[in-house]
Amino acid sequence: MQKQNYIVTLNYHNMENKRFWLLAGGLALSSLGLYAQKQKKNEKPNIIYIMCDDMGYGDLGCYGQKYIQTPNIDRMANEGMLFTQAYAGSPVSAPSRASFMTGQHSGHCEVRGNKEYWTNVPMMLYGNNQEYTVVGQHPYDPEHVILPEIMKDNGYTTGMFGKWAGGYEGSVSTPDKRGIDEYYGYICQFQAHLYYPNFLNRYSRSAGDTAVTRVVMEENIKYPMYGKEYLKRPQYSADMIHQEALKWLDNQDGKQPFFGILTYTLPHAELAQPEDSILEGYKRKFFVDKTWGGQEGSRYNPSVHTHAQFAGMITRLDHYVGEVLAKLKEKGLDENTIVIFTSDNGPHEEGGADPTFFGRDGKLRGLKRQCYEGGIRVPFIVRWPGKVAAGSVSDHQCAFYDLMPTFCDLAGVKDYVKKYRNKKKKEADYFDGISFASTLLGQGEQQTHDFLYWEFNETDQIGVRMGDWKLVVKKGKPFLYNLADDIHEDHDIAAQHPDIVAKMKEIIRAQHTPNPHFFVTLPDFE
Repeated sequence: MQKQNYIVTLNYHNMENKRFWLLAGGLALSSLGLYAQKQKKNEKPNIIYIMCDDMGYGDLGCYGQKYIQTPNIDRMANEGMLFTQAYAGSPVSAPSRASFMTGQHSGHCEVRGNKEYWTNVPMMLYGNNQEYTVVGQHPYDPEHVILPEIMKDNGYTTGMFGKWAGGYEGSVSTPDKRGIDEYYGYICQFQAHLYYPNFLNRYSRSAGDTAVTRVVMEENIKYPMYGKEYLKRPQYSADMIHQEALKWLDNQDGKQPFFGILTYTLPHAELAQPEDSILEGYKRKFFVDKTWGGQEGSRYNPSVHTHAQFAGMITRLDHYVGEVLAKLKEKGLDENTIVIFTSDNGPHEEGGADPTFFGRDGKLRGLKRQCYEGGIRVPFIVRWPGKVAAGSVSDHQCAFYDLMPTFCDLAGVKDYVKKYRNKKKKEADYFDGISFASTLLGQGEQQTHDFLYWEFNETDQIGVRMGDWKLVVKKGKPFLYNLADDIHEDHDIAAQHPDIVAKMKEIIRAQHTPNPHFFVTLPDFE
C-alpha cells in the first residue's frame, strides 16, 4: 500500500473542546491505521488457474501452431511468461489434476489413474435417457490436504468451474468437502466426455447448499443422448460452465483474495459444439475435411468436419480466456491477479481427432496416456502485470506438483509442508513440489529439481527426467533418451549408458510407493 500522510486539524476554544478533538483525532488516526492494516492484509494476489483438457504442446499460436487462431492466449504469452519445459502431473486427466491439487507426483499420490465408480450401480432416467446413479473417479486421500483447502485456510475465497475428477459423488472427496466455496461443472470426467449432458453438478456455499447436487439439463433431455437428434440439444456445457465462472468473477470486489480453478473441458472429445461463426469459419477454412463415423463401443457420437470441429473448440476456448482477462480488467482486478493457462496432459486422438494433421505434438513424440514428452509436456503461460516480465520465456523444468509451493509462496503462506503435513502419518504424507516463484518474479536463485517423476498404470509406463536424460519404462523395460539432441525420443541409448540407467532406476525405487488401486511394473533393480 502506498504510504500517505494524514493531517488532523484541531479547532477548539476551551480545554473541553481540546480533549474532544484530541480524542476524535486519535480515533480518526486509529481508524485509518486499522483500515490500512485491513487493506494490507487483503493485498494478497488473486490467482486464476485455467487448465484445459487434452491440449497438446503445439496447439497454440505462441507454441508454433499454424492452423488454429488463438489470439487471446497468444497475447497472454506476450504479456507474461511462456514456459518451454513445463510438465503435467500425469499423461492422463484424473491423476494429472490430482498432482496439481495435492502437490504430489504420481508415485506418491493416492490417485494415479482414471479409476471409475459409475460401474455396477443402478440406473436412473432423465427423460428417456438412462444415466448412472453414482458417477466419478477415485477420491483424493482425505487425510492429505489439497490446494483449495490451503488457500481457503489463508483467507481466500475459492471457486472451481469445470471437471472435478477428485472423487465420485457422495465420496469422502467432493468439492463441498475439500475447500471449494462455489462449484459448477462435472464431478465425473466420464460424464464430461459429452458436451450436451443430461446433468451437471453444483455446490454453492453462498446459496446455502449443504452438498453437491445435480442440475438437470431440462432442454437437453428432450432429445436422446445418442443418434441423429443428439445435436438438437441446446444446453452446451462448456458455455454454461464458462458463464458460471464469469458470474463468480463478477462477484469479486477485491476486498478478499480469490482463488479460481477453471478446468475447462475443451478441446477434449467429443467433437461437438454450437453451429456458430467460430465453427462456420473453420468449415470454410478446411473445405476438404474428414468425417468420423463413430466406433463400436465408443461413447462419442459420429462427427463431420472433424478438423473444423477441433480447431473451433480451441478457438472457442481462446475466447473464454479472453473474456476472463477482460472481466478482470473491467473489475479493476487485473494488476493483482496471477493468471495461469495450461493443459492437463498431451493431445488425444479420440472421437475422430487427428493430432498428426495439426502437428499437435509440437514435434514431440507421444500422445495422451504415454510418458513420452508428447504425453506430458504441456503449454504453460503465466501472466501477472508488473510482476512477471512481459514477453519472457523460461526453460525452467517444472511440473504440476510445483504449483502448491509456488502459490503458497506468492500468497505468503510460510512453511506449508510443516503446517499442513498430516501429523498421524508424517513420514508417508509426501509433498514433492519446489516453488518457482523466483523464476516468475525474477528474484533470487531458483531451486531446481534433481529429477521429475511420472507413472501411469493403464499403459504400464514410468517416466523420469534427470537434467536432459529421460527414462521411459514400458512394462518394466527401460528406454533412455538424451533430450538435448533427441527431443523426439527416437534413439534409445540405454545400452550405451548403463550407469545413467542404473541411477535413474534408483530414483524409481526411491519414489514409487505401492498403491492397491494402481499397479505399474517396476524395472529390475540390480
